[in-house]
Amino acid sequence: MKGVILAGGTGSRLRPITHTGPKQLVPVANKPVLEYAIEDYKEAGITEIGVVLGNKGRMEIQELLGDGSEYGVDITYIVQGEPLGLAHAAGCARDFVGDDDFVMYLGDNILNSGITDLVESFRNGEYGAGIALQEVDNPKEFGIVDVDEAGNVMRLIEKPDDPPTNLALIGMYVFSPTVFDAIDDLEPSWRGELEITDAIQSLLENDHEIDSHVVTGWWKDTGKPEDILEANRLVLEDTDLDTAGIIEDGAEVDGRIELAESATIEDGAVVRGPVSIAANVTIKAGAYVGPYTSIGPDSTLENIHIENSVVIGESELTAYGRIVDSLLGRNADVESADELLPEGRRLVVGENSQLKL
Repeated sequence: MKGVILAGGTGSRLRPITHTGPKQLVPVANKPVLEYAIEDYKEAGITEIGVVLGNKGRMEIQELLGDGSEYGVDITYIVQGEPLGLAHAAGCARDFVGDDDFVMYLGDNILNSGITDLVESFRNGEYGAGIALQEVDNPKEFGIVDVDEAGNVMRLIEKPDDPPTNLALIGMYVFSPTVFDAIDDLEPSWRGELEITDAIQSLLENDHEIDSHVVTGWWKDTGKPEDILEANRLVLEDTDLDTAGIIEDGAEVDGRIELAESATIEDGAVVRGPVSIAANVTIKAGAYVGPYTSIGPDSTLENIHIENSVVIGESELTAYGRIVDSLLGRNADVESADELLPEGRRLVVGENSQLKL
């Protein structure tokens, strides 16, 4: 079995962060989202992985993942070009997949429980496809699956006006190579895209059984700033955090702290976990960090109060102010304006930004 990661798309819902880089590389707990998918594949025993690239962010993604050897996998790159739908992206992987079954994973998703159960369930039967499902509160925004009383898949509908259930497709699929024939016969939907739900529906109508697996634990699509912050919180809650850096006498540190070996929490700083602090970060006197905050590499914090936030990295945060529920892009510079002492506020700050608080 092979793996296919979809890493195209424009990341429009994450602008301005994605003006200068792909959404799949936005970090959650100081790890690019895409790396979580690679780890899930490896855990499931899948080491041949095709990464489908769009027009944006190709070089950045290839620079991060390389040939896959650092992750213990073998990576092949597949160029989709313009994003014309999930089924179109899957079809681009046809030569890579060959006659093998394959798992398709949306590269901006994070799944707490991994994909091993989904893979094993598919392997234990004769299926045209396997789909991961989870109950959602807003089914009109997802591909939805209608099931009978026994849980058998009856039909799939993409973003229905009148959802028959709240069981949503969550971006992890297993396919036999027969799906490529179904993709060949598709017509664009009302959205102008080739829908993966239509391809699976075609398999169903042509007497291929569809395996469904309801996922336990949390799942996040990290397509919006608030989703990044929620995923960061969930990962920090569930991950073992290693404190390897320097904590000076006089620093106040409580809770679980991930502190890179080259990072320092100085005398007079306060850090409340769970928190992730990356390499070459200095938390100076007067700064308060946490909980549920990740500070990216090569950053300096002084005086600032920040919590429930993600700082991508290479940033200087020195304002006498309070930042909460915020996503700050790379190379952000936040300093104080003497005449303004703000209350807590939510920010989405793009890369190379300068802001006075």
